[in-house]
Amino acid sequence: MGAMRFVITGLGVVSPIGNGKEAFWEALIAGRNGIAEIQSFDTTAYRTHRGGEVRALEPARYFQSRRIPSLARGALFASAATRMAIEDAGFNADRMELAEVGVCCGTTMGESQLLESMNTTLLNERPEELDPELASHYSAESIPANVAREFGFGGPISMVTTACSAGNYAIGQACDLLRSGRAKIVIAGGSDPFSRIAFAGFNSMLAVAPEVCRPFDLHRKGMFVSEGCARLVLEPLKDAVRRGAKSYAEVAGCGLSNDAHHMTSPHPQGRGAIAAMTNALREAGIAPENIDYISAHGTGTPANDRIETTAIKNVFGDAARRIPVSSIKSMLGHTMGAASAIEAATCALVIDRGMVPPTINYNSADPACDLDYVPNVARETSVRAALSNAFAFGGNCSALILKRCEV
Repeated sequence: MGAMRFVITGLGVVSPIGNGKEAFWEALIAGRNGIAEIQSFDTTAYRTHRGGEVRALEPARYFQSRRIPSLARGALFASAATRMAIEDAGFNADRMELAEVGVCCGTTMGESQLLESMNTTLLNERPEELDPELASHYSAESIPANVAREFGFGGPISMVTTACSAGNYAIGQACDLLRSGRAKIVIAGGSDPFSRIAFAGFNSMLAVAPEVCRPFDLHRKGMFVSEGCARLVLEPLKDAVRRGAKSYAEVAGCGLSNDAHHMTSPHPQGRGAIAAMTNALREAGIAPENIDYISAHGTGTPANDRIETTAIKNVFGDAARRIPVSSIKSMLGHTMGAASAIEAATCALVIDRGMVPPTINYNSADPACDLDYVPNVARETSVRAALSNAFAFGGNCSALILKRCEV
Protein backbone atom coordinates (compact mmCIF):
# COMPACT_ATOMS: atom_id res chain seq x y z
CA MET A 1 0.00 0.00 0.00
CA GLY A 2 2.77 2.40 -0.91
CA ALA A 3 5.62 3.55 1.32
CA MET A 4 3.41 4.21 4.33
CA ARG A 5 2.41 1.29 6.53
CA PHE A 6 -0.78 1.21 8.59
CA VAL A 7 -1.53 -0.92 11.61
CA ILE A 8 -4.52 -1.84 13.75
CA THR A 9 -3.86 -0.87 17.35
CA GLY A 10 -7.35 -1.06 18.87
CA LEU A 11 -10.41 -3.29 18.48
CA GLY A 12 -14.01 -2.85 19.61
CA VAL A 13 -16.74 -5.39 18.86
CA VAL A 14 -20.48 -5.50 19.52
CA SER A 15 -22.04 -8.79 18.41
CA PRO A 16 -24.68 -11.44 19.10
CA ILE A 17 -22.02 -13.73 20.64
CA GLY A 18 -20.33 -11.18 22.88
CA ASN A 19 -19.45 -7.54 23.38
CA GLY A 20 -15.88 -6.42 23.74
CA LYS A 21 -12.78 -7.97 22.21
CA GLU A 22 -12.23 -10.68 24.81
CA ALA A 23 -15.84 -11.84 25.18
CA PHE A 24 -16.21 -11.92 21.42
CA TRP A 25 -13.00 -13.89 20.90
CA GLU A 26 -13.78 -16.41 23.63
CA ALA A 27 -17.21 -17.13 22.11
CA LEU A 28 -15.78 -17.27 18.59
CA ILE A 29 -13.10 -19.82 19.41
CA ALA A 30 -15.59 -21.86 21.45
CA GLY A 31 -17.90 -22.02 18.42
CA ARG A 32 -20.78 -20.43 20.30
CA ASN A 33 -24.03 -19.93 18.39
CA GLY A 34 -25.54 -16.43 18.73
CA ILE A 35 -28.73 -17.18 16.78
CA ALA A 36 -32.04 -17.26 18.68
CA GLU A 37 -35.71 -16.38 18.40
CA ILE A 38 -36.10 -12.71 17.43
CA GLN A 39 -37.24 -10.48 20.28
CA SER A 40 -37.20 -6.99 18.76
CA PHE A 41 -40.45 -7.44 16.83
CA ASP A 42 -43.22 -9.96 16.19
CA THR A 43 -42.22 -12.45 13.47
CA THR A 44 -45.54 -14.33 13.31
CA ALA A 45 -46.26 -13.16 9.78
CA TYR A 46 -42.89 -14.34 8.44
CA ARG A 47 -41.64 -17.67 7.16
CA THR A 48 -38.74 -17.79 9.67
CA HIS A 49 -38.34 -16.51 13.21
CA ARG A 50 -34.65 -16.58 14.15
CA GLY A 51 -31.80 -14.11 13.86
CA GLY A 52 -28.77 -12.65 15.60
CA GLU A 53 -29.51 -9.87 18.07
CA VAL A 54 -27.20 -8.02 20.48
CA ARG A 55 -28.69 -8.67 23.90
CA ALA A 56 -26.23 -7.74 26.63
CA LEU A 57 -24.84 -4.34 25.68
CA GLU A 58 -24.90 -1.76 28.50
CA PRO A 59 -24.49 1.60 26.70
CA ALA A 60 -23.99 3.56 29.90
CA ARG A 61 -20.64 1.79 30.41
CA TYR A 62 -19.26 3.40 27.25
CA PHE A 63 -20.68 6.92 27.25
CA GLN A 64 -19.44 9.96 29.11
CA SER A 65 -22.19 12.25 27.83
CA ARG A 66 -25.89 12.06 28.64
CA ARG A 67 -26.93 11.66 25.03
CA ILE A 68 -27.81 7.94 25.14
CA PRO A 69 -31.60 8.49 24.84
CA SER A 70 -31.08 10.62 21.72
CA LEU A 71 -29.03 8.01 19.86
CA ALA A 72 -30.49 5.35 17.59
CA ARG A 73 -29.22 1.78 17.78
CA GLY A 74 -26.60 1.94 15.02
CA ALA A 75 -24.95 4.96 16.62
CA LEU A 76 -25.12 3.33 20.06
CA PHE A 77 -23.28 0.29 18.70
CA ALA A 78 -20.71 2.43 16.88
CA SER A 79 -20.05 4.73 19.81
CA ALA A 80 -19.72 1.86 22.29
CA ALA A 81 -17.36 -0.05 19.96
CA THR A 82 -15.34 3.14 19.40
CA ARG A 83 -14.89 3.57 23.16
CA MET A 84 -13.73 -0.05 23.39
CA ALA A 85 -11.32 0.40 20.49
CA ILE A 86 -9.64 3.62 21.58
CA GLU A 87 -9.18 2.31 25.12
CA ASP A 88 -7.75 -0.92 23.70
CA ALA A 89 -5.34 1.18 21.63
CA GLY A 90 -4.13 2.94 24.76
CA PHE A 91 -5.66 6.31 23.95
CA ASN A 92 -7.45 8.60 26.33
CA ALA A 93 -10.13 10.43 24.33
CA ASP A 94 -9.54 13.57 26.37
CA ARG A 95 -5.87 13.66 25.35
CA MET A 96 -6.06 12.67 21.68
CA GLU A 97 -5.37 15.23 18.97
CA LEU A 98 -9.09 15.28 18.23
CA ALA A 99 -8.88 17.55 15.18
CA GLU A 100 -6.80 14.89 13.39
CA VAL A 101 -8.98 11.84 14.16
CA GLY A 102 -11.18 10.68 11.28
CA VAL A 103 -14.19 8.35 11.28
CA CYS A 104 -15.02 5.95 8.43
CA CYS A 105 -18.10 3.79 8.77
CA GLY A 106 -19.95 1.31 6.59
CA THR A 107 -23.57 0.18 6.73
CA THR A 108 -26.32 -1.53 4.78
CA MET A 109 -29.48 -0.30 6.44
CA GLY A 110 -28.34 2.71 8.48
CA GLU A 111 -30.71 3.53 11.34
CA SER A 112 -33.51 1.45 9.85
CA GLN A 113 -35.07 0.55 13.20
CA LEU A 114 -35.67 4.23 13.84
CA LEU A 115 -37.26 4.71 10.43
CA GLU A 116 -39.46 1.64 10.98
CA SER A 117 -40.58 2.96 14.37
CA MET A 118 -41.42 6.37 12.90
CA ASN A 119 -43.41 4.71 10.12
CA THR A 120 -45.41 2.63 12.60
CA THR A 121 -46.21 5.74 14.64
CA LEU A 122 -47.49 7.58 11.57
CA LEU A 123 -49.48 4.57 10.32
CA ASN A 124 -51.21 4.45 13.72
CA GLU A 125 -52.02 8.17 13.32
CA ARG A 126 -50.04 9.29 16.35
CA PRO A 127 -47.78 12.00 14.88
CA GLU A 128 -47.67 13.79 18.23
CA GLU A 129 -45.57 10.91 19.59
CA LEU A 130 -42.73 11.48 17.13
CA ASP A 131 -39.54 12.71 18.80
CA PRO A 132 -38.09 15.45 16.53
CA GLU A 133 -34.60 14.96 17.98
CA LEU A 134 -34.60 11.22 17.39
CA ALA A 135 -36.24 11.59 13.99
CA SER A 136 -33.29 13.68 12.82
CA HIS A 137 -30.96 10.70 13.25
CA TYR A 138 -32.56 8.20 10.87
CA SER A 139 -30.22 8.79 7.90
CA ALA A 140 -27.13 6.58 7.56
CA GLU A 141 -24.60 9.41 7.79
CA SER A 142 -25.82 10.18 11.31
CA ILE A 143 -23.88 7.13 12.59
CA PRO A 144 -20.33 8.48 12.02
CA ALA A 145 -21.57 12.01 12.78
CA ASN A 146 -22.82 10.89 16.18
CA VAL A 147 -19.55 9.05 16.88
CA ALA A 148 -17.58 12.21 16.06
CA ARG A 149 -19.91 14.27 18.22
CA GLU A 150 -19.68 11.88 21.17
CA PHE A 151 -15.86 11.94 21.21
CA GLY A 152 -15.18 15.37 19.72
CA PHE A 153 -13.33 14.01 16.69
CA GLY A 154 -12.69 16.84 14.24
CA GLY A 155 -11.13 14.97 11.31
CA PRO A 156 -12.93 13.81 8.14
CA ILE A 157 -15.96 11.56 8.55
CA SER A 158 -17.64 9.37 5.96
CA MET A 159 -20.32 6.73 5.57
CA VAL A 160 -20.00 4.00 2.95
CA THR A 161 -23.21 2.26 1.90
CA THR A 162 -21.92 -0.60 -0.23
CA ALA A 163 -24.12 -3.05 1.67
CA CYS A 164 -22.41 -6.18 3.01
CA SER A 165 -18.93 -5.18 1.82
CA ALA A 166 -19.14 -1.74 3.45
CA GLY A 167 -16.86 -2.51 6.40
CA ASN A 168 -13.97 -3.44 4.11
CA TYR A 169 -14.62 -0.36 1.99
CA ALA A 170 -14.48 1.82 5.11
CA ILE A 171 -11.16 0.30 6.21
CA GLY A 172 -9.71 0.88 2.75
CA GLN A 173 -10.94 4.46 2.81
CA ALA A 174 -9.37 4.93 6.25
CA CYS A 175 -5.98 3.94 4.83
CA ASP A 176 -6.47 6.48 2.03
CA LEU A 177 -7.09 9.22 4.61
CA LEU A 178 -3.95 8.26 6.52
CA ARG A 179 -1.88 8.06 3.35
CA SER A 180 -2.99 11.50 2.21
CA GLY A 181 -2.26 13.06 5.59
CA ARG A 182 -5.86 14.22 6.02
CA ALA A 183 -6.00 12.30 9.30
CA LYS A 184 -3.42 10.94 11.74
CA ILE A 185 -5.73 8.35 13.29
CA VAL A 186 -8.89 6.86 11.80
CA ILE A 187 -11.60 4.90 13.58
CA ALA A 188 -12.97 2.57 10.90
CA GLY A 189 -15.54 -0.19 10.69
CA GLY A 190 -19.20 -0.92 10.15
CA SER A 191 -22.47 -0.78 12.08
CA ASP A 192 -25.92 -2.19 11.38
CA PRO A 193 -28.82 -2.60 13.81
CA PHE A 194 -31.32 -5.43 13.34
CA SER A 195 -33.69 -4.43 10.57
CA ARG A 196 -37.26 -5.54 9.96
CA ILE A 197 -36.83 -4.31 6.37
CA ALA A 198 -33.79 -6.54 5.80
CA PHE A 199 -35.45 -9.46 7.59
CA ALA A 200 -38.59 -9.18 5.45
CA GLY A 201 -36.55 -8.74 2.27
CA PHE A 202 -34.34 -11.79 2.78
CA ASN A 203 -37.39 -13.82 3.82
CA SER A 204 -39.19 -12.88 0.62
CA MET A 205 -36.12 -14.02 -1.35
CA LEU A 206 -36.27 -17.37 0.50
CA ALA A 207 -32.66 -16.76 1.55
CA VAL A 208 -33.12 -17.20 5.34
CA ALA A 209 -32.42 -20.57 6.95
CA PRO A 210 -35.33 -22.01 8.94
CA GLU A 211 -33.26 -23.19 11.92
CA VAL A 212 -29.49 -23.44 11.35
CA CYS A 213 -26.91 -21.61 9.24
CA ARG A 214 -24.38 -24.12 7.89
CA PRO A 215 -22.04 -22.42 5.40
CA PHE A 216 -20.46 -24.69 2.76
CA ASP A 217 -22.36 -27.74 4.07
CA LEU A 218 -24.18 -29.90 1.52
CA HIS A 219 -27.50 -29.27 3.28
CA ARG A 220 -27.18 -25.51 3.77
CA LYS A 221 -30.47 -23.65 3.43
CA GLY A 222 -29.61 -20.00 3.87
CA MET A 223 -28.37 -17.23 6.11
CA PHE A 224 -29.60 -15.40 9.20
CA VAL A 225 -30.18 -11.66 9.40
CA SER A 226 -28.19 -10.25 12.29
CA GLU A 227 -26.82 -7.05 13.81
CA GLY A 228 -23.58 -5.77 15.25
CA CYS A 229 -20.62 -3.44 14.93
CA ALA A 230 -16.84 -3.41 14.91
CA ARG A 231 -14.51 -0.42 15.13
CA LEU A 232 -10.78 -0.58 14.44
CA VAL A 233 -8.20 2.05 15.36
CA LEU A 234 -5.84 2.53 12.39
CA GLU A 235 -2.70 4.62 12.50
CA PRO A 236 0.67 4.80 10.72
CA LEU A 237 3.10 2.16 11.92
CA LYS A 238 5.73 4.78 12.76
CA ASP A 239 3.31 6.54 15.12
CA ALA A 240 2.32 3.28 16.80
CA VAL A 241 5.98 2.37 17.31
CA ARG A 242 6.77 5.82 18.68
CA ARG A 243 4.11 5.61 21.37
CA GLY A 244 4.84 1.94 22.18
CA ALA A 245 1.44 0.70 21.10
CA LYS A 246 0.60 -2.94 20.45
CA SER A 247 -0.11 -3.67 16.78
CA TYR A 248 -2.51 -6.53 16.15
CA ALA A 249 -1.86 -6.60 12.42
CA GLU A 250 -0.83 -4.49 9.46
CA VAL A 251 -3.31 -3.58 6.74
CA ALA A 252 -1.45 -4.85 3.68
CA GLY A 253 -3.97 -4.60 0.85
CA CYS A 254 -7.57 -3.80 0.01
CA GLY A 255 -9.04 -5.03 -3.26
CA LEU A 256 -12.35 -3.67 -4.57
CA SER A 257 -14.39 -4.60 -7.64
CA ASN A 258 -17.88 -4.81 -9.08
CA ASP A 259 -18.98 -7.84 -11.04
CA ALA A 260 -21.60 -5.78 -12.98
CA HIS A 261 -23.82 -8.84 -13.17
CA HIS A 262 -27.03 -8.65 -11.12
CA MET A 263 -28.50 -6.66 -8.24
CA THR A 264 -28.75 -9.63 -5.85
CA SER A 265 -26.97 -12.61 -7.48
CA PRO A 266 -23.19 -12.98 -7.77
CA HIS A 267 -21.57 -13.59 -11.12
CA PRO A 268 -21.82 -17.36 -11.82
CA GLN A 269 -18.06 -17.74 -12.20
CA GLY A 270 -17.27 -15.33 -9.37
CA ARG A 271 -15.80 -12.65 -11.61
CA GLY A 272 -16.09 -9.86 -9.04
CA ALA A 273 -14.80 -12.01 -6.18
CA ILE A 274 -11.80 -13.10 -8.24
CA ALA A 275 -11.00 -9.50 -9.15
CA ALA A 276 -11.26 -8.29 -5.53
CA MET A 277 -8.96 -11.01 -4.18
CA THR A 278 -6.49 -10.56 -7.03
CA ASN A 279 -6.42 -6.80 -6.51
CA ALA A 280 -5.85 -7.22 -2.76
CA LEU A 281 -2.97 -9.64 -3.30
CA ARG A 282 -1.40 -7.32 -5.86
CA GLU A 283 -1.64 -4.30 -3.58
CA ALA A 284 -0.23 -6.26 -0.65
CA GLY A 285 2.61 -7.68 -2.72
CA ILE A 286 1.82 -11.13 -1.34
CA ALA A 287 1.79 -14.34 -3.39
CA PRO A 288 -1.38 -16.47 -3.06
CA GLU A 289 0.56 -19.34 -1.48
CA ASN A 290 1.63 -17.04 1.36
CA ILE A 291 -1.92 -16.52 2.64
CA ASP A 292 -2.43 -18.68 5.74
CA TYR A 293 -6.14 -18.11 6.44
CA ILE A 294 -9.22 -16.98 4.53
CA SER A 295 -12.17 -15.48 6.36
CA ALA A 296 -14.94 -16.35 3.93
CA HIS A 297 -18.00 -14.29 3.10
CA GLY A 298 -19.71 -17.64 3.69
CA THR A 299 -23.36 -16.69 4.05
CA GLY A 300 -24.76 -20.23 3.99
CA THR A 301 -26.84 -19.69 0.84
CA PRO A 302 -26.36 -22.37 -1.83
CA ALA A 303 -25.15 -20.12 -4.67
CA ASN A 304 -22.94 -17.76 -2.65
CA ASP A 305 -20.93 -20.52 -0.97
CA ARG A 306 -20.44 -22.47 -4.19
CA ILE A 307 -19.37 -19.40 -6.17
CA GLU A 308 -17.03 -18.17 -3.43
CA THR A 309 -15.38 -21.60 -3.37
CA THR A 310 -14.96 -21.46 -7.15
CA ALA A 311 -13.42 -17.99 -6.93
CA ILE A 312 -10.98 -19.01 -4.18
CA LYS A 313 -9.80 -22.00 -6.23
CA ASN A 314 -9.39 -19.76 -9.27
CA VAL A 315 -7.19 -17.28 -7.38
CA PHE A 316 -5.22 -19.67 -5.16
CA GLY A 317 -4.84 -22.67 -7.44
CA ASP A 318 -3.26 -25.70 -5.77
CA ALA A 319 -2.74 -23.71 -2.55
CA ALA A 320 -6.51 -23.35 -2.07
CA ARG A 321 -6.89 -26.84 -0.62
CA ARG A 322 -4.33 -26.34 2.14
CA ILE A 323 -5.53 -22.90 3.35
CA PRO A 324 -8.00 -22.94 6.26
CA VAL A 325 -11.25 -21.21 5.23
CA SER A 326 -13.98 -20.49 7.74
CA SER A 327 -17.20 -18.54 8.03
CA ILE A 328 -18.00 -16.88 11.35
CA LYS A 329 -21.48 -16.11 9.98
CA SER A 330 -22.26 -19.68 11.06
CA MET A 331 -22.16 -18.28 14.61
CA LEU A 332 -23.11 -14.61 14.25
CA GLY A 333 -25.45 -14.63 11.28
CA HIS A 334 -25.02 -11.91 8.68
CA THR A 335 -24.45 -8.54 10.36
CA MET A 336 -24.87 -6.73 7.02
CA GLY A 337 -22.62 -3.65 6.74
CA ALA A 338 -20.86 -4.62 9.98
CA ALA A 339 -19.94 -8.11 8.76
CA SER A 340 -16.62 -7.43 7.06
CA ALA A 341 -15.54 -5.07 9.86
CA ILE A 342 -16.20 -7.79 12.45
CA GLU A 343 -14.39 -10.24 10.19
CA ALA A 344 -11.43 -7.84 9.90
CA ALA A 345 -11.28 -7.67 13.70
CA THR A 346 -11.40 -11.47 13.71
CA CYS A 347 -8.48 -11.70 11.27
CA ALA A 348 -6.44 -9.29 13.39
CA LEU A 349 -7.01 -11.51 16.43
CA VAL A 350 -6.29 -14.66 14.41
CA ILE A 351 -2.89 -13.25 13.42
CA ASP A 352 -2.19 -12.04 16.95
CA ARG A 353 -3.24 -15.23 18.75
CA GLY A 354 -2.57 -18.07 16.32
CA MET A 355 -6.07 -19.58 16.40
CA VAL A 356 -8.51 -19.96 13.52
CA PRO A 357 -12.25 -19.89 14.31
CA PRO A 358 -14.44 -22.75 13.10
CA THR A 359 -17.34 -23.00 10.71
CA ILE A 360 -19.96 -24.49 13.02
CA ASN A 361 -22.93 -26.66 12.03
CA TYR A 362 -20.80 -28.31 9.32
CA ASN A 363 -21.78 -31.98 8.97
CA SER A 364 -21.86 -33.05 5.30
CA ALA A 365 -19.32 -32.23 2.60
CA ASP A 366 -20.59 -30.70 -0.63
CA PRO A 367 -18.66 -31.86 -3.73
CA ALA A 368 -18.98 -28.30 -5.09
CA CYS A 369 -17.47 -26.86 -1.89
CA ASP A 370 -14.32 -28.88 -1.39
CA LEU A 371 -11.95 -26.72 0.67
CA ASP A 372 -10.84 -26.93 4.31
CA TYR A 373 -13.64 -25.11 6.13
CA VAL A 374 -12.33 -25.75 9.69
CA PRO A 375 -15.42 -27.77 10.64
CA ASN A 376 -16.90 -27.16 14.09
CA VAL A 377 -13.70 -26.87 16.14
CA ALA A 378 -11.21 -23.98 16.26
CA ARG A 379 -7.69 -24.76 15.11
CA GLU A 380 -4.35 -23.61 16.48
CA THR A 381 -2.07 -22.51 13.64
CA SER A 382 0.42 -19.77 12.87
CA VAL A 383 -1.09 -17.14 10.57
CA ARG A 384 1.27 -14.62 8.98
CA ALA A 385 -1.26 -13.24 6.51
CA ALA A 386 -5.05 -13.48 6.33
CA LEU A 387 -7.51 -12.55 3.60
CA SER A 388 -11.09 -11.52 4.41
CA ASN A 389 -13.80 -11.62 1.74
CA ALA A 390 -16.99 -9.54 1.64
CA PHE A 391 -19.39 -9.62 -1.31
CA ALA A 392 -22.53 -7.51 -1.51
CA PHE A 393 -25.70 -6.84 -3.45
CA GLY A 394 -25.13 -4.72 -6.51
CA GLY A 395 -22.00 -6.75 -7.25
CA ASN A 396 -19.88 -4.80 -4.74
CA CYS A 397 -16.98 -7.11 -3.95
CA SER A 398 -14.09 -6.56 -1.58
CA ALA A 399 -11.13 -8.42 -0.11
CA LEU A 400 -8.92 -7.19 2.72
CA ILE A 401 -5.47 -8.57 3.54
CA LEU A 402 -3.98 -8.25 7.02
CA LYS A 403 -0.52 -9.49 7.89
CA ARG A 404 1.67 -9.86 10.93
CA CYS A 405 3.38 -6.58 11.69
CA GLU A 406 7.14 -6.83 11.54
CA VAL A 407 9.06 -3.67 12.40
